[in-house]
This record gives sequence, structure tokens and C-alpha cells, in this order.
Amino acid sequence: MTVRRIAVIDVGKTNAKLALVDAGDMTEIAVVTRPNAVLPGPPYPHFDVDGHWEFLLNALAKFHADHGIGAISVTTHGASGALIGADGCLAAPVLDYEHPGPDTVAAEYQALRPAFSETGSPRLPMGLNLGAQIHWQFMIEPGLRKRTDAIVTYPQFWGHRLTGALASDVSSLGAHTDLWNPHKRRFSSLVERMELADKMAPARASDDILGPLLPEVADRTGIPAETPVHCGIHDSNASLLPHVVHRKPPFSVVSTGTWVIVMTIGGARIALEPTRDTLINVNGLGAPVPSARFMGGREFEMISGGHAVEADEGAMARVISDGIMLMPAAVPESGPFQGRDAHWRGAQPNPGSPTRAAALGFYLAMMTAECLSLTGHRGNIVVEGPFCRNAAYIAMLSAATECTVITSKGATGTSQGAAMLALDLATLLPETVDSKVAAVPRPELVDYAVRWRSAARAT
Repeated sequence: MTVRRIAVIDVGKTNAKLALVDAGDMTEIAVVTRPNAVLPGPPYPHFDVDGHWEFLLNALAKFHADHGIGAISVTTHGASGALIGADGCLAAPVLDYEHPGPDTVAAEYQALRPAFSETGSPRLPMGLNLGAQIHWQFMIEPGLRKRTDAIVTYPQFWGHRLTGALASDVSSLGAHTDLWNPHKRRFSSLVERMELADKMAPARASDDILGPLLPEVADRTGIPAETPVHCGIHDSNASLLPHVVHRKPPFSVVSTGTWVIVMTIGGARIALEPTRDTLINVNGLGAPVPSARFMGGREFEMISGGHAVEADEGAMARVISDGIMLMPAAVPESGPFQGRDAHWRGAQPNPGSPTRAAALGFYLAMMTAECLSLTGHRGNIVVEGPFCRNAAYIAMLSAATECTVITSKGATGTSQGAAMLALDLATLLPETVDSKVAAVPRPELVDYAVRWRSAARAT
């Protein structure tokens, strides 16, 4: 049966979303969103999965009534998983990975976790390593291990609620969980050390079909029970998938959102530096991908203060002529300059001013360029997500890397990439883009990039 429209559940760190994607041109026909608010507890800060579930069921019913749904796919942020009890319900709430609880047993966990050379997963703070989350949860509640019948990664938590099937997907396991060996494409030694082998749900390909809908879900939404639900994919790798399928290496994809994640395909062979937030992701086809990241969306919100101001050419010129630079790191817990405190060189621009917007765009571009250098980038740069609309960011990124920057047609590539899992990848048309910024050197931008890098190295 030909699939015409795919419903994509897309749970990001900031918002939960349901998108309906047309299989013909991969455009979003309908979209609804809900803030991904964190509930305070007890027992700890956790995601409002029940609120999301009601939102998704209502939206699925409306989308099907209005347009028809032929398949369902799922994409979510990484660093999360769910502990499922024997009754199929959560054995414990889904921990917010920004909770510092796992740091309280960091030494014990460090003694268990494998080396970076095995997992490609750097040691990260809070609950950013899924293995650290599980270790902490089992330590603070001794009975939880016994109550946990299965552990699934986050996209497959939603797949489980839709179908009852238990699975994990390789791209989510490869998102700095410490639980996956991307080189051998199997669970890491941590699974045995933590005695989780009988609890980890099977690792499956992102495009596998988990099964049909549960009868109660079909009844609630009106979607036929035989509608296939696909396994799902980590959100940054959803953005990467269309390019992996259609684009000739070498290139890099920059996925922007709460996290800015750089993923390099066919780049120079380079030793990754785990202390600078580099890692090996696993793409939707199961292959390892050198990557680097920082919390660019979070930094944007912090520095902009929520002001929706665009930087024009005049503002960019003032930033350059006055030597105004924002130096890393606004979020010092992540990124290529961890442990540093952000500061301004030159006069700090007023909040809400185009000058501040220009300086912020330049900063985010320089942080991205640093991540690209750490992954051995070569070739074109494809930017996905909201930073596509940031003129200062795009201009500086092209100047700093002296590479062509391609901005995606849509506001986000995650829904398109996740929808592709329901289709025959070999028959899809090449991706469309709406603009390119050629690597034509603008001396003033190149000079600014050189000075920013020099200042960053000297700090």
C-alpha cells in the first residue's frame, strides 16, 4: 500500500510536536506543538509524558479525520530513556536529563563506564549519559531495578505506547548513552557491567516497523489498527538522514535547536577530543558519524533575553568596526569551550538591539565553526532548523569556514527525516533547498573570525 501521509511525533527538549508530512514532496501539511514543560517531582524533575500523550492522541485523531494518516514515525531528543515495568507502564518517571542528581554518584559511575575509544561517548554532566541516569535511578531507589522489566530509548517509549512493542533504535543508543559500541554495532560492555543485558530492549533499525496500533489507540484516534508504526530515530539524526541518502560526501549537517549538533560525513580522519564535547553519533542507517555540539539554542535564548530582533547589515558592520565579541561559553557545561564563563570584548550591546543580535549571531557561528573543525569537516555545510533564518549566523559561518553554506527549505529537518523512515529511501527525490551562501570571502567577516579565534585560544 502506498503511504500518502505520515504522522511524525517529534518530542524536542523545548517543544513536543505532531507534524503531518506529505510523502510526495515531504512538506508539512499540518503542525501542532506543546511546550515540553518539566514537572518538578517527586521523585525528581521529569517529563510530562502523560500530558504529551493526551495532546498526541487528540492531534492524531484530528489529523486523521482531516487528512488521513498512512503511517506513524517518531523522533525525539537524545539522552533519555524509559524504564518499563512488567505491566507495560512506567516503572519510574522519565528523568529530565538536566537534573544534577546523577552527578552525586559520578565517581561510582565513572568506575563502570567504558572508555571513549569503545563507545565514542564522552563523559557528560548531569544525566546527559543515559547510562548515568539509569545507574543513579537504581541507586536512589533499590526496588526500581527489580520493578524494571525493560529499558527503551525515548523514541521507542512513544512507539511502545502506540503498539506495545519493546525496542530501542541504534541512533538513540548512539547518542552519548555509554550503552552502545558504534564500531561493532552492538551494546557496549557497560550493559554487562550494570547487569542490564536482560533488560535492554532489542536494538533495531530506525525504519523497522514496530507493529500495528494497539486497539485502544486505534479506537481513540480513528486510525486503522493495521497502520504501521516505525521504530523511530534520534532527532539530530532525523535531520541528517535526508542528506545521508541523497548528498554526495564530503559534507556536514548542522542541526540547530536547543542543541547545535554538527555531524560530518566523509570528512578528514581526525582524533576526536571528548573533553570538547565531541562524540560519535550513529546515523539512521546505523553507521558512526563524527560529531560535536553545544547548547546553541539555549545560549541564544539566554543572550537575546527573548527579544525577537534581527541583525541588519548596519548592525553587523558596527559589531565588526567596534570589535564587539561575545566569548565562550554562555552554557559552560557543554560545547568546545567547557568550563569557561562568557564575557564581552568591547562594549556590551543593549539587550533587544540589532547590534546585540549581530554579535550573538557571530558568536553562535564561531562556536559552530569550532565544532566543524573538531570533526574534520570538508565540503559544503547544510544548516537545519531555526538558525537558517539568522542572517548574521549564516554570513559569519560561511566566512569563518570559507565553505558554502546551504540553508534548508523548511524550519526543521527532523519531521522530514523521521517521515522518510516510512518510505522506500532509494526512491525518494533529492532534497530541495531554498538558498546558498557561497564561500566568497568578505574580508571584514574573515578578519573578525580570525580575531575571535585568536581571543578564544588566548583565554
